[in-house]
Amino acid sequence: MAVAESDADVRKGIGIFQQRLQELGWKDGQNIRIDYRWGNADLQRIESLARELVELQPDALIGHSTPSAKGLLKHTRSIPIVFLTVTDPLGQGLVASLSHPGGNITGFSVFEFSLGTKWLETLKQISPGIRRVTAIFNPETAPYYGLYLQSINAAVPSLAVESIAAQVHSEADIENVIRKIGSDSENGLFVLPDSHNIVHRKRIIELAAQYRLPTIYYFRYFATDGGLIAYGPDEMDLFKRTAEYIDRILKGTKPADLPVQQPTKFELVINLKTAKETGIQIPVSLLARADEVIE
Repeated sequence: MAVAESDADVRKGIGIFQQRLQELGWKDGQNIRIDYRWGNADLQRIESLARELVELQPDALIGHSTPSAKGLLKHTRSIPIVFLTVTDPLGQGLVASLSHPGGNITGFSVFEFSLGTKWLETLKQISPGIRRVTAIFNPETAPYYGLYLQSINAAVPSLAVESIAAQVHSEADIENVIRKIGSDSENGLFVLPDSHNIVHRKRIIELAAQYRLPTIYYFRYFATDGGLIAYGPDEMDLFKRTAEYIDRILKGTKPADLPVQQPTKFELVINLKTAKETGIQIPVSLLARADEVIE
């Protein structure tokens, strides 16, 4: 796991993973043993823990996020690996192709190119005066950030906004970026999917609310934790589907024969309480489209 052990939302995903495994006949502590390691968005720690897990010589490995998957693959080309919440597994060199991974690794991607346009359209709906949008990410834990920037930039000309990329390597960097853009009412914020952003999401959410920034996040739990809007794939569904791939691998299927799966479930979650507290008006038409509205 690339995030912190204290992350209640991701632990919920683990619960879903374990429940699905149990439904398929695998119960932790009985006919299967599951060991966990938590990277806390620290690349060196993730690398060390990946090596540690490989040295245990398990029957299968799971890598949550791109850094975890890459760390595991670096240390074994034989033990089956299933990844989840990975962006661009082909471009990151994890697999030979999406339909035929070709090695000891496969799993579940979270990227959909059209999301960039949808994020911008949503921001313009809630704040028509937006002229600039800043995307924050840590390039070390989100080496795939270019794909998201391309997705956003594809929609920039038609919506008359400027796109800005802001690299952050620490909580201090996050604070500096958000304070800078928060001083201008024509700014909006994208929080890219990135284990670094996930680990620091409490502070990001606090600052976005403090500066009344129209902000869009990727995963549902950002909105349930107080963020304004989350629009992206259902990560909890990926935990469930990961269990199904692990089941097939433990029953003899090779990762090379399991195609990389793209996200199939997307969700729009709006925190109306946060909107009211920050004075951001959410159009009725957008509320009607939401999968969940937090009152």
